[in-house]
Amino acid sequence: MTPRASGASVVLVTALSVLTIVLGYVNKARCAGPPFDELGRSTMFDTIKDSAVCYSDIQFLWLDRGIDLHLFPYLTGGMTADGSLVGGAVEYPVLSGLLMWLGGLPSHTDAEFLFYSAALLAPFGVLTAWMLGRLAGRTALVWSAGPALVLYAFHNWELPVVATSVGAVYVMTTRLPLRLRSAFAATLLAIGFCLKLYPGAFVLPLALFVLVGGVAGREKPDSVTGRYDVAGAVSVVGIAAAVVSIVNLPFALFGYDGWRASFAFQESRQADITTNSIWYWGFRKLYVSGSDTPAVEALHDASFQDMVSIASPLLIVVTFGVALWFGWRRYRVEGMYPWIAVSAVMLCGFLLFHKVHSPQYTLWLVPFFVLLRVPWSLVGAYLVADLSMGIGVFKYFAALASGNDASMEEPFVLAGVWGRALLLCVLLVVFARAHLRTLPDATHRESKVERGQELSV
Repeated sequence: MTPRASGASVVLVTALSVLTIVLGYVNKARCAGPPFDELGRSTMFDTIKDSAVCYSDIQFLWLDRGIDLHLFPYLTGGMTADGSLVGGAVEYPVLSGLLMWLGGLPSHTDAEFLFYSAALLAPFGVLTAWMLGRLAGRTALVWSAGPALVLYAFHNWELPVVATSVGAVYVMTTRLPLRLRSAFAATLLAIGFCLKLYPGAFVLPLALFVLVGGVAGREKPDSVTGRYDVAGAVSVVGIAAAVVSIVNLPFALFGYDGWRASFAFQESRQADITTNSIWYWGFRKLYVSGSDTPAVEALHDASFQDMVSIASPLLIVVTFGVALWFGWRRYRVEGMYPWIAVSAVMLCGFLLFHKVHSPQYTLWLVPFFVLLRVPWSLVGAYLVADLSMGIGVFKYFAALASGNDASMEEPFVLAGVWGRALLLCVLLVVFARAHLRTLPDATHRESKVERGQELSV
């Protein structure tokens, strides 16, 4: 897969991403602005954040994470016995925490924090659009002009981590030697891990791609005499592990409690009404339905949470293993390990089975709709289900908060939760078999190989 889109397509995709990102900021900024209380919180935020669908974690986390106090993250913070974060501790890996701190430095209100954070994040969204445009031409409009970018560009700190995962794919399309470009890609995936964890999973399929010699097994270094480039594969994993260690070690050494709190917070988070997952909206009813008293319901809920804490990671690991195995089967037939497709399957498994499925995670998935040959009907269906969730869940929260009957809003949440879940099950299979959108068809590919022309991944 080589960057081959026309300049006009790349310009269109990139320019539209700028417009869409601006719209995304304008949407979230409706929740921010004067008057402010003594802590710099917009007084309108709590009033309209759900009903107007302009809530963002960025604005919400202006308080209670030390950002308003300009505390350097992790070094002075920690987690209390009741699970609350204090001091400079935040619930995200260290590079996201640094971005939060940088956005907060010039800020004195939540509106300023939203603005400066958006200014930090926006270039990553545009860069992602440019890379996808180079790789897939106008197909990248799914990213740069899609509803997900409007809804979630500034919902949380997702744009940098998406840029790292797309950047790893982009680097692998260059004409650098396989070991060198895979080293760069592994570095980017490791940086992504230090932002939001999920790109770290893609290191394993990338390592297997290097193990079997890249494209059609023809990219092994001359020094490799056997069938597999074991040293190259090990170096991919080693480089990623080294980068993660280098980034995290200073925080672990000088602020262990705050650094550990970011992981402990996510580990202790429960599958509740805010998590939008199949666990709360499906399996919980098997435990608490018909409970006679609040005490009995609490006991049953505790059993439910214990079950989720085991089943969720177990199913994710199983999905990862099956994805890697199926990728190996494809390699045995096709002669090339489909690391991008396998990465997409792993992501689907995580989104489906993790106890938290935040709306903005859709941004993680959209690039794979661009890169891989997925039926457009399936892409459209997923984006519609996501809209039902991304809008409906906040309308639902608004109805609950006002004490009104939420029976009109709840079906949209259910459609979002179960629509996405069903489509993720389909995508698990579709992605596992998918080829890259930008590859020529099989006949053209064969003729190019016969003429000795080089193909990239």
